[in-house]
Amino acid sequence: MNRFGKGLLVLALVVVVAMAFRVSWNALRDVATATGADGTAATLYPFVVDGLMALALVATLVLTGDARRFALRVLATYTLASLVLNYVHGLVPELHGRSVDWSRLADWDPANWALVLLATSLPVGSIYFGSDLVAKVLHHRPDPTPTLVESAEITVNRSTCDLGEHAELPAAQVEELPARPVEPVPAAVEEEESERVPVGAVAADQPRVRRATGRVPVVARSSRPVRTAEELLIEAREATAGWAIEKLTAEGIRKAVRTSPAKARVLRETLRVERSTAAESLPVAEGA
Repeated sequence: MNRFGKGLLVLALVVVVAMAFRVSWNALRDVATATGADGTAATLYPFVVDGLMALALVATLVLTGDARRFALRVLATYTLASLVLNYVHGLVPELHGRSVDWSRLADWDPANWALVLLATSLPVGSIYFGSDLVAKVLHHRPDPTPTLVESAEITVNRSTCDLGEHAELPAAQVEELPARPVEPVPAAVEEEESERVPVGAVAADQPRVRRATGRVPVVARSSRPVRTAEELLIEAREATAGWAIEKLTAEGIRKAVRTSPAKARVLRETLRVERSTAAESLPVAEGA
């Protein structure tokens, strides 16, 4: 709705409330006259009751938490009291004429006493509740917690160092992105990148290799054929044929056959098992 439409809506609301107040003002004035109020007091009496209702409504829009619930209770109480007095005004014909300055609000004495107590206590209640509501509104401090959109903007504008480990955007602001298909990386490229390790580097201290996320161009691919595990084992046997079993280290095997550290460790264990088995079976062969 544009601004002009909102203005018309607010204007229509003001007109309706003004007419409703005029109707209620007539009934409340007659009730005040019947309880002994003079002309001036009877004229101001409707402003005391319905005016506090308007004040409580404004306070409800401003306050939060327990203060807002208190304003809602005051609004409900005075709305109900105004409704009861308007209802009594419609039931008692003697209240409709200005000639009668004092009359009973009900024929039954207990009901009359209750209605008179209600009518006369509303001005005193307006003083107490009105002062309390105004004090709550004046001392009210808006909630410093930013809204959902503001918190998202603040989080996005902060640097990576300020975000911390657990900083996340609100769930309502996180948009699901379509899954991007990741093509498999050829084994030759993976082996070539894993072999780029400085000499003497420890496997635990090696930085994580950033793998390619897309298709590797043909010119960037290695011309070296992919070796199977059996072919690597054969090359490792030939390269380490004259090595002592103590010199069979993963780093030495990796340099000899030019493979990855993980495959070099597998080859090391396999060669050590073969050397140990051959050493145990050698005396038996000589004795036979």
